[in-house]
Amino acid sequence: MKKNVPATPYADGPRSNDVRAGTAPIDDIDRILLDQLSRDARTPNNALAALAGIAPSTCLGRVRSLIDRGVIRGFHADIDPATLGRDLQAMIAVCVQANARQHLGQLAEQLATLGEVLNVYFIAGADDYLIHVATGSSEELRRFVLDHLSAHPAVASTETILIFEHVRPRLRAPQAEPPSGR
Repeated sequence: MKKNVPATPYADGPRSNDVRAGTAPIDDIDRILLDQLSRDARTPNNALAALAGIAPSTCLGRVRSLIDRGVIRGFHADIDPATLGRDLQAMIAVCVQANARQHLGQLAEQLATLGEVLNVYFIAGADDYLIHVATGSSEELRRFVLDHLSAHPAVASTETILIFEHVRPRLRAPQAEPPSGR
């Protein structure tokens, strides 16, 4: 189920990942479901239900609710870019021109359409974006930076950081702190 959600960080209204805006709180059963799905998103519904100690129909309803509320943002395959011939990865910090700040969302959308781009992060600090890219060679990386970033009129500067190795932690659902007063 795909929601119609604004794509830019400046669009009006809550985004699909904005779980703070008027959603029901996450309870212990939800935490069990989220923990297991973060470990293995392909866990069958009946196995999820058994882990949480609830009926499969209740489990299905809860997972659908977590999706509808934007708590679960999606299910995806984590594909190693090297298997697709893109074994050089980098993080590129991008600082946008001061006079182009009103176009930040458009730049992010534009970058997200490029084949080399794995992730686009809108960040706080000296830079505006952190772009995670994967290319097949240093020449392709150089060309990406020159053609899509340095040549872009909104971009003031970039800094490219090569990724030598990515060690993925065992994924777990983020744990919210229990309410005070317990």
